[in-house]
Amino acid sequence: MSSATTAAVSREGYGLVTFLVFGMFFMFGMTTDAVGEIISIARGELGITNTQAAAFHWATMVAIAFSGVALGFLSDKIGRKRTIVLGLSLYGIASALFFAGTSFRLYTLLLFVSGFAIGIFKTAGLAVIGDISSSTSDHTKKMNAVEGFFGVGAIVGPALVVFLDQSGMSWRWLYIIAAMFCAGMVLAMARTSFPPTAGTGEEKPGLTHTLSLMRSPHALGFSLAIALYVASEVAIFVWLPTFLENFTAEGMTGFFAAYAVMIFFVLRAGGRFLGVAVLSRFDWKPVLALFTGIIFLCFAGSMAGGQTAAVYLLPLSGLFMSMIYPTLNSKAISCYGKSDHGAVAGVTLFFTAASAALAPLAMAFVSDRFGGGDLRIGFMLATGFSLLLFAGCVFNLLRNPAGPALERADVLEY
Repeated sequence: MSSATTAAVSREGYGLVTFLVFGMFFMFGMTTDAVGEIISIARGELGITNTQAAAFHWATMVAIAFSGVALGFLSDKIGRKRTIVLGLSLYGIASALFFAGTSFRLYTLLLFVSGFAIGIFKTAGLAVIGDISSSTSDHTKKMNAVEGFFGVGAIVGPALVVFLDQSGMSWRWLYIIAAMFCAGMVLAMARTSFPPTAGTGEEKPGLTHTLSLMRSPHALGFSLAIALYVASEVAIFVWLPTFLENFTAEGMTGFFAAYAVMIFFVLRAGGRFLGVAVLSRFDWKPVLALFTGIIFLCFAGSMAGGQTAAVYLLPLSGLFMSMIYPTLNSKAISCYGKSDHGAVAGVTLFFTAASAALAPLAMAFVSDRFGGGDLRIGFMLATGFSLLLFAGCVFNLLRNPAGPALERADVLEY
């Protein structure tokens, strides 16, 4: 076989790998980001409180956090392909078992297993993005693209739950559909060649090495920023439907109130694909500072203007949230060698999931404890998260602490 033919085969194979990674993110975005709509239905169906209903979200996120930090190194050790197939298989089995019963405890257990599986295949998927990138900038663009597919899944999932509910069908069918996606992707990946993992790392992959990376300034700094971003984001898709539950309005305001989370997800998904173009023209640091400032203003304006303002401003924040997470995640991972990308992805995923689990739970607690169930109190807490995120991005703009590490990675890794 000629070198030209070999290159063509490689490009075709990597294109299929990229497509499958995009599909994987679409699939689990479809389930995890539908949790707000599921909670609004299951809360009445099971007769549970806000704090109990939050388990539909935190059970998955706690498991993702544990899996990310405990097994993030797995793809660096046994390979990306094996790790992804393992994670998807476990996720598909857990999803298929949602029809095994109707108890709150069973759902919580299955959501925990699902989260554990996500931690396995997502860290491997993020590592694959590094393997097929040509520079740290290219890595950031690809990360925005893959998160864009996650965002599309986050649009389809809630819409599907609403459709199922209006059709008199159980929301649990969402997980059966996810199980079928998993089966198809496992079969496809079994026949796909993955790119080789390259890198200059000297440490052997393992939990001890992953824990050492958690103390590394770049991994820790970006991970804390990610945690603040996630705390702001999940506030909207987890609790906005409940916050607007008794809100009534006509005309455009009524439309926005009825489809607030859907509009948020549409703007977030579209903004992530737009982020690829924005990052091709502007430096990422001032863009992050500007966009996080606008996000804070959206939260602050919602608190000042009440539900009527929140109907417009909180969904609008999705457009500016779009590129924050994939860019922060990309820069954190790109600061390190490709042989460490799975482990670093596990670190950032730990902070992502821990924040996604604890922040909505904290919002539910302060709302129940200090507001008698009024989620406006919880959204005041989320406004504080968005302010801290903005402050961190301003610091990053002024000091550029990761600049030397990213420059070094461009030379040594790409």
